[in-house]
Amino acid sequence: MNQLDQLKQWTTVVADTGDFQSMAEYKPQDATTNPSLILQASQDEKYLYLVQQAVDELKGDGGAEDALVESIIDRVLILFGNEILKVVPGRVSTETDARLSFDTEGTIAKARTLIDLYEKSGTDRSRILIKIASTWEGIKAAEVLQKEKINCNLTLMFSLAQAIACAEADIKLVSPFVGRIYDWFKKSEGRDYEGAEDPGVQSVTEIYNYYKKFGYQTEVMGASFRNVGQITELAGCDLLTISPKLLEVLQSTEEPIKQKLDASVAKGMDIAKIHCDEKCFRWMMNEDAMATEKTAEGIRKFSADIVKLEGLIKDMLSKSA
Repeated sequence: MNQLDQLKQWTTVVADTGDFQSMAEYKPQDATTNPSLILQASQDEKYLYLVQQAVDELKGDGGAEDALVESIIDRVLILFGNEILKVVPGRVSTETDARLSFDTEGTIAKARTLIDLYEKSGTDRSRILIKIASTWEGIKAAEVLQKEKINCNLTLMFSLAQAIACAEADIKLVSPFVGRIYDWFKKSEGRDYEGAEDPGVQSVTEIYNYYKKFGYQTEVMGASFRNVGQITELAGCDLLTISPKLLEVLQSTEEPIKQKLDASVAKGMDIAKIHCDEKCFRWMMNEDAMATEKTAEGIRKFSADIVKLEGLIKDMLSKSA
């Protein structure tokens, strides 16, 4: 078997892309998107028609331009999500506006809007994960949403503090980022990392083992990979979300891989339990320079790409006026 098929024995494989035409070949169970991936896809001639469809459907609604653009972006997200769900049998993750990352009520409202739009389009909420940044405010929003059976994917996760707070809030799924942690330590320490010594791999391993030790039901989905070695070191993780480029490498490589993460092994580990209330969360984040910097940087990047997408839509509106 190739490495992709081997990986699927222990781990649910998720496609990390807005390019749904590239997904079918790798047969992922789920798919994830984010503002950067949607922006990238929206600028591709293959997918521009979806943005144009959203503009054409809503441009006559009137009202303030900002509100119209926001509605069009919501519609774009639903159109992409529904196209992706024609390809994957499972779930798609759709992200809230990163500018709401410190706004609990705003995040709740946006998530409810997105779920309502999906359900009006005929898609059941069980197939949607709402992606929210792993800030304290985001976690508190997701805690409310989960009680409404709106499943959440807490993203931009770089620390055990974020992971514990999510588990205690009974969040459906978390996405700890491997590659961005690796990037930070490579730059900070001036050296490369491979295999199990990779700090990003270590972070996901720590979160996975903590969850399984204490019986949390929150799913762990490793994300943000720079190379195949990071993926194979996490074989056995609940889910891994992987770019088409790395899915292709896995599919074309037949070297054997081994299961590295195992829930039954984790149950027997000597791990201290931590209760992570807001004071604990903020202190642990404050003491973790990497997690603090990478969370803030990720929010800024996703926010900037939402602004670019707004600009693209405004241009399309002006041309269709």
